This record gives sequence, structure tokens and C-alpha cells, in this order.
Amino acid sequence: MMREANAPCGSLTTLKRCWADDCASQIVEFALSLPLLVLFVVGIFDFSGAISLKQKLTNAAREGARVAAADPANDIGTAAVPASVEDAYWVVDNYLVSENIAECGLKAATPVQSSGLTWVSTATSAPCGAATALVLTINRGCKSTIPSGASTTNLIETCVTIQYPYKWQFNNVAGLLGGKFTGPTSITTIATAFNEN
Repeated sequence: MMREANAPCGSLTTLKRCWADDCASQIVEFALSLPLLVLFVVGIFDFSGAISLKQKLTNAAREGARVAAADPANDIGTAAVPASVEDAYWVVDNYLVSENIAECGLKAATPVQSSGLTWVSTATSAPCGAATALVLTINRGCKSTIPSGASTTNLIETCVTIQYPYKWQFNNVAGLLGGKFTGPTSITTIATAFNEN
């Protein structure tokens, strides 16, 4: 038997009925589970966004490595930025722009020779001015060793590495709930291609 809507909970019998009444229990349950539900939804969107970005960056690095590996290697040492390195640099930059990924001022970050056959471009412009910078590394002399019977064979390849800054939204929501999530500050991807010339 349910109590009447406006009946006061004064006597012992009606007090027992008031405690047995569960009219507002769904609201309390929803209020307790909502923060956890929001945390899961933001986490799903944030992690899927990071995975999608990593896939796009991998494609950009792969295209840059293919272009540089197809170029002749006789341009290395003839200019401050060899044509093969510049080709890979522009392919990666254009790929980021075509995929609507902020290129963080990569257009203005000319590749600089860091050591041997490696050139590095570091872009720190907005909107990527996070804890880390966008770093594009093009190495025209990556070496990989393949076992061939009793001996090994060395392959000279082009390696393109992209280190892209990523800001997690999950941090903000976890902080509101009293938790702390410290994810990586950048997404790194690498692609290699066998030098054809």
C-alpha cells in the first residue's frame, strides 16, 4: 500500500511507509552514476581521437618516407637541405593540412641537419604550443639488418618520424572527479621505406 502523495510522515505506521517509499531513488542513482558515465564517454572520445590522429600521422610519415626513398641520394651534401629531404618535408606538411590536422607552423620550420644524414624540423606555433613541439625527423640513412642464411644483409632506408603534441581532455574530467590521469604529451609515429636510388 502506497502512502498518499501529501500525507505527512508523523505516526509510526506512516513513518514506516515513508521509509519504504522509493519514488526518488532513480534520481539519486542517476546522480551517483552520472559522473562515472561522463568520465567513460569523454575517455572513449579522447582515446579514439588519439588513435585516429596516430593513424593519420602514420600515413603522413609513410608518404614522406616513400617520396624521399624514391628520390636519388646524390643530392645529399650538395645543399643545406637536399631535394629528397625537402620533398619528404613538404609531403608531410601537405598531408597534415589535407587531413585538417594543425601543422603547428611546420611550414616555417625549415629542416636543419642534426647529424650525418638526419634533418630535423621543430614547429612550436599555435595551436600546438603545448608542453611538446611538433618534431619532424627525416633520416636518409637508416640501416636495418636482415638475416640471410648464415650472414646478414644491411638495407639502407629512409626513416620519417613525427612527434605530435597531444592534449588529453580526459585529464580535465578526471580532475573534476578527484582523480588524476597523466597520459603521454605527444603521439610519435615512424615509417621507413627502402631507398631505391
